Amino acid sequence: MPLDVTEETFQREVIERSKETPVVVDFWADWCGPCKALSPALEKAEAARAGKVVLAKVDVDSNQGLGAQFQVQGIPAVKAFRDGAVVDEFVGALPPAKVEAFFDALVPSRADELLAAGDELSLREAAELEPNRADLAVALARARLERGAEAEALEAVEGHETDFAAAGIAARVRLVQGGTGTKAFEALDRGERDRALDLLLAEVENADDELREELRLAIVGVLTDFDPADPSARAYRRKLSAALG
Repeated sequence: MPLDVTEETFQREVIERSKETPVVVDFWADWCGPCKALSPALEKAEAARAGKVVLAKVDVDSNQGLGAQFQVQGIPAVKAFRDGAVVDEFVGALPPAKVEAFFDALVPSRADELLAAGDELSLREAAELEPNRADLAVALARARLERGAEAEALEAVEGHETDFAAAGIAARVRLVQGGTGTKAFEALDRGERDRALDLLLAEVENADDELREELRLAIVGVLTDFDPADPSARAYRRKLSAALG
């Protein structure tokens, strides 16, 4: 059943609760026909997710301060809260299928849950469930690299060549199979990213065009793990550009 929330309880029931569980807030009024039409779809969507999403209702006539605070200009206005902030919203009586999709976006998929588990078996299942997701393929490939299964790691990222991390892993495997970059990738596996990048960049200088491209892909793949704002990432991108000429 949805929670009836007021200005006095909104902080506790919505803001604080959303730090643990997503909360969908339905701003409505008793005189609003579309609100009444939408309500069953919202309640059904909440019930189907068995506590993974909480539905709250705010009567805008009785809680005008909340309506003003969240810039409600038309109703029904539905806003999803996560970690204390609005993360998605819509206005109007959407059809049930779109309401379901709205709720789905707030709840981790089975593949997301398996990704969070992090073990190779879970990652393999996740990749099978959503084979088009490069992040799952990359996570699986990295798990396989940890146990030295390079051919299996390469298989995991096949079909994801447009993703920098996936392309970097594929290039890594091909380089090692060709006898290049072994020390660099050993350093990378020890967590020595700068050392790994320095070694790979040193290989670029005397490489032919084909090898240089493989090294470029591998280096870019490593750089995907850096924070984009990290000065080291910017410095290594400049070094790579200079090395490639």
